[in-house]
Amino acid sequence: MASWSDFAADEPRLADGIRVLLQQYGPGFGYLATVRADGGPRVHPVSPVITDEGLFCFIIDSPKRRDLERDGRYALHSFPPEESDDEAYVAGHARPVTDPLRVAQLARSARAEPQADWRLFEFTVDVAMLTRREQQVTGVPGVAPGRPAVRVWLDPHAPSAAAPLSVPQTRPTRLSRDVQCTAA
Repeated sequence: MASWSDFAADEPRLADGIRVLLQQYGPGFGYLATVRADGGPRVHPVSPVITDEGLFCFIIDSPKRRDLERDGRYALHSFPPEESDDEAYVAGHARPVTDPLRVAQLARSARAEPQADWRLFEFTVDVAMLTRREQQVTGVPGVAPGRPAVRVWLDPHAPSAAAPLSVPQTRPTRLSRDVQCTAA
């Protein structure tokens, strides 16, 4: 499981594009999907915090917090921009941050309400995706005009039901690819 900083070091342009979409309205804003106890999805708006050290979220006492405490799997999707249909997506595992100094530092920098019953979670990155549908992508090699440009990053160390049981020794440590989408 890669940290945000591991991912950003490996794919800085992709990480920057995702950060821009998550922070397009100032503080972070996106939709957090968690896994309910019955296995179903739960989606809530959240304000993620992206720093050089990681991707974090202050979660108040709520069903989504209990979901993360029980089953840390998450997906985070950007709020749609007004001027395009661009989108950013990150998924992985959330883990509570227990170091009081780190929690206090992030709470101060993110101006987290001190009287609220929140817990800080760090989100690892198993997969990251950025889709651009702007006019500027028409010059991207391999992407047909009018088609979205999709950039996907996968952490090969992330657990996946579709992944093989053993990882071949020749597999790169990180995998990133461009994907050409077709109209539905």
